[in-house]
Amino acid sequence: MPAGPVLTVTDCGLFCPAGDFFIDPWRPVNRALVTHGHADHARPGMGACLATDAAAPVLRHRLGDIRLETIRYGERRRIGDATVSFHPAGHVPGSAQIRVEVGGEVWVVSGDYKLEDDGLSTPWEPVPCHVFISECTFGLPLYRWRPQAAIAQEINAWWSANAAEGRFCLLGAYALGKAQRLLSLLDPAIGPILTHGAIEATTAILRAQGLRLPATTRVGADPDLRAHRGAIVLCPPSAIGSPWARRFGEARTAIASGWMQLRGIRRRRGAERGFVLSDHADWPGLNAAIAATGASRVLLTHGFTVPFRRWLEEQGHQAGILATDYGEEDAPEPDAAAGGPA
Repeated sequence: MPAGPVLTVTDCGLFCPAGDFFIDPWRPVNRALVTHGHADHARPGMGACLATDAAAPVLRHRLGDIRLETIRYGERRRIGDATVSFHPAGHVPGSAQIRVEVGGEVWVVSGDYKLEDDGLSTPWEPVPCHVFISECTFGLPLYRWRPQAAIAQEINAWWSANAAEGRFCLLGAYALGKAQRLLSLLDPAIGPILTHGAIEATTAILRAQGLRLPATTRVGADPDLRAHRGAIVLCPPSAIGSPWARRFGEARTAIASGWMQLRGIRRRRGAERGFVLSDHADWPGLNAAIAATGASRVLLTHGFTVPFRRWLEEQGHQAGILATDYGEEDAPEPDAAAGGPA
């Protein structure tokens, strides 16, 4: 057994003393193992990075000229006195859980994850371990997702009804993962699909990796929108209500996010509709994942850490909280997320 914990939290992030590396550090370090390309997990300024081969193109796009090594899912690599391997997290394409073994003790850092197969990301796999470090972004019983196919039907019906009136539909979604997932669910027979530049850039990278997605048209600086009446426009949530969005006239607006489970948050975001679609595990998913790992100890990084720790302890787990800088990509204010006054 290792002399101390396999992983510990420092002011730079999760640190493995046996391997002298960090996992998803939030300050510059000499060596970083990165679970996926979202900004709270992949930050600039690292000396050297290790990530999955599927995550590498997006990381290079977002972080520039970095020293990046790649690793395949399931491949084991020795770093110092630690053995590491990356395993599918199902969060976004290329995302991974990181397994770290030192002296026969196994810890798994989940990063962000979801259990539903979205058809784009390599599906989540349980990794047996002694200690499981888990997010709990949606770690309250009220967060329970409906099947992806049902949400797709709702979105396409909303788009079709507005297209029939010649209206644009603005659909807000995070540029990496969520936007491409939505693209895969849209019915191109309804009308044209337009994209904000931030979404189009990431989509082009994932297309080049082999993801099959419908054709899109980037919204330019001076587009001829008359030719695209009835189109759906994918954009970052922050673009809704902005000067960029006003060019579409009396458009219908919506946001796709797990936070849309709460109507008060949708009102705060300025959208007319909310579609509940998340790239994070819901309450049943979190519990199923933890059970599948067989871990006797669970450490929580971000989300509803206090109530979820209490719940885990009631179920017989040894649970704790790690103070980290991670967060959900489009998280609202904490009081609204918890269902407080809106």
